[in-house]
Amino acid sequence: MPHHPSHRFREFIAGARDTIPMMIGAAPFGVIFGTLVTSGPLSLWHGQLMSLAVFAGSAQFIALGLIASHASFAVIWATTLIVNLRHVLYSATLAPYVSHLPMRWRLVLGGLLTDEVFAVAWAYFRGHAPGDVSPWHFLGSGLSMYVNWQIWTLAGLLFGAAFPGLQSLGLDFAMVATFIAIVVPQLVAVRYLAAAATAGTLAFFWQGWPYKLGLLGAVAAGVAVGVALSLPRKPRPSRAAPDAPPTAQSAQSTGPAGRPTNEASATCLSCHDAHATGGRP
Repeated sequence: MPHHPSHRFREFIAGARDTIPMMIGAAPFGVIFGTLVTSGPLSLWHGQLMSLAVFAGSAQFIALGLIASHASFAVIWATTLIVNLRHVLYSATLAPYVSHLPMRWRLVLGGLLTDEVFAVAWAYFRGHAPGDVSPWHFLGSGLSMYVNWQIWTLAGLLFGAAFPGLQSLGLDFAMVATFIAIVVPQLVAVRYLAAAATAGTLAFFWQGWPYKLGLLGAVAAGVAVGVALSLPRKPRPSRAAPDAPPTAQSAQSTGPAGRPTNEASATCLSCHDAHATGGRP
């Protein structure tokens, strides 16, 4: 892993540069959140503090709505926890690439992990061997997204009240378009497409479930479908005579004692890739 300061800086800048399209998509989302705070029960500094400490757009919107409806702390906590459980899938996917880092690095990167940052980090990590990647690209992506979210939240807090009905202009579609841009490039195999289609369809039909449980169920179903389709298939029994010697083709596909070689069993490793399309704010 390179440690030269100039290389670290280049990786940091590359991570920030790769996140620019995601930052553009998140900008209207941050402005709308700040605007909603101005018309709700929270003070302006409460809204900015939420963006600074929580840094999770969907959870912040849900929490703001629950606070406005005078929900209990337990309900707010449980609902936002369920919505953000998708980050467990993100972490499991990226874990092999950051497990070699000190705990302080993993804590920092985990705190900066969002849907958009995951998409950028995964696209970068998957081109490198686990344990051979420095954290600077990830840090550049996460910090740029964090600063971007704070800026646009503040813009909504300060100027949102001057534009009544801003949230009804459809600007939040920019975030939908961002999520589409995150998911679609990953649909490169049937199992990925099946996982995404399952999660998306069930999330639509289950959106009426309380406390966003429909979203959690849809994510679980999508992951289950992706993993099931990624499992290696059992080899069909040979039609050759029992005493017939193995053919050259079968000898190439199996190793000692009839065990599959690395090439023949490589599809097992693709089980982890299903996590990348299992749902994800």
